[in-house]
Amino acid sequence: MIIKPLFLIVDDEPEMCWVLEQVLRKSGYDCLRALSGQEALSLVETNEFRMIFLDAKLPDVEGLELARRIRNLHPGIDIVMVSGYFYRDDETIEKALSSGLIRTFIGKPFDHKEILATIRIGLAIPGSTQ
Repeated sequence: MIIKPLFLIVDDEPEMCWVLEQVLRKSGYDCLRALSGQEALSLVETNEFRMIFLDAKLPDVEGLELARRIRNLHPGIDIVMVSGYFYRDDETIEKALSSGLIRTFIGKPFDHKEILATIRIGLAIPGSTQ
């Protein structure tokens, strides 16, 4: 039996969740969405996600703080920061990348191919599962 990887999309903008869901589902992936940090934590506690696409700014928690909380629950999960607030060369993002808090960063607006390439790379990396 083949188990398809499950992805989590965390963004307070329903439209952004919808776009990411369409990209993932059209490529054959299963995903869930969370519109807040608290909702995301609840889903992380009850599901085994392969990768999380996480917005930097949520109404109830900063994205990097949520990433730390998720890491405490599941140290090996791949977290991809998706943000229009930060840039890849921002010092905060560089620190998060170098410390392993997040696997990679994708700026908004993003290209669908960039999302799919990130998934392919993440799925191919040995030991990057939960």
